[in-house]
Amino acid sequence: MRIFYAAADSPNYWGLPQSRLWHVNLYLPLVDLGHDLVRFVHDFGPYNDDLDPRSPQQRQRMLDRREILGRQLLSQIEAAHRRRPIDLFFSYFYSAHVDPEVIREIRRMGIATVNWYCNASYQFDLVKEIAPAYDYCLVPEKFRLADYRAVGANPIYCQEAANPNWYRPHELPVEFDVTFVGQRYGNRPGYIKHLIANEVPVRVWGPRWTDPPKSPGAMDAQLAACAGPALEDEQLIRMYSRGRISLGFAAVAQLPKDGSPPIKQVRLRDFEAPMSGAFYLVEQFDELTEFFEPDREIVMFDSAEELADKSRYYLAHPDQREAIRRAGMRRARAEHTWQKRFEMVFRRMGMNAA
Repeated sequence: MRIFYAAADSPNYWGLPQSRLWHVNLYLPLVDLGHDLVRFVHDFGPYNDDLDPRSPQQRQRMLDRREILGRQLLSQIEAAHRRRPIDLFFSYFYSAHVDPEVIREIRRMGIATVNWYCNASYQFDLVKEIAPAYDYCLVPEKFRLADYRAVGANPIYCQEAANPNWYRPHELPVEFDVTFVGQRYGNRPGYIKHLIANEVPVRVWGPRWTDPPKSPGAMDAQLAACAGPALEDEQLIRMYSRGRISLGFAAVAQLPKDGSPPIKQVRLRDFEAPMSGAFYLVEQFDELTEFFEPDREIVMFDSAEELADKSRYYLAHPDQREAIRRAGMRRARAEHTWQKRFEMVFRRMGMNAA
């Protein structure tokens, strides 16, 4: 297929401007499948602000920016379509990126349209305006499929994955016991502090872990001592080979103020860590068990106490840890690649020819 591809390389241009996460996980697998990709040339940096259309101030700035993007998008796709017909328009867009009418105009050119978006678990409002304009929406949050249908969109359940040509084990010395790479928010600091309090050796890297605490105490000093800055993409992958246990957390965003359970979702990390050869110890979430078998391919915890207990257990039982690590890597590399995900959704769309 000839695909017009419109997506930023980084998931967060302000927090992780050097990252090429979406280039590695979306663009390159499409190329691997033999598709001819035409890239949309545009600076996506400013679109990390003013994403919420419910805010009058943000919405006006959003409308101004998406008018600019829409003009450039139509100009570039019309030119590419004239040179040789485009079969599919593939994007990672928020409503802040483009007016829905622009997507409909692309459809009127005879081009199928599909949007990938992976924050609907707690930010569906950021995409629901444009979702109905597409022929298809790729949705990794199973419990949000009904919300897409309710606004008139056509969702296809497409779970996240990883690119096996990029996420792979490395022959490196194992330096750390328990590691986590990712942002500091929600229930994550509480879990990490519990490990520290129970003398489980843990190290963390990522945005906000090294920020000064608002009300510093002894535990915050210990947390700061085991924290490091955000890692670049290649450093992240190598870290999966440098630790005995790699942690994952299913809860998203900040903890609800009313004390209700946090929203959980399957994450990109749930596939990239096992695919990179990590022993993966992850917060309990039932949907993830559809992709990995607990205690055979990954291990799950459902409380801070269980996290500490299982960390100590598997640090003390390297043979069991190694068997689970290898099984998880085999499953990820055999079944949970972006190449296989795209083949599946294109079959659903009736567009599987390269």
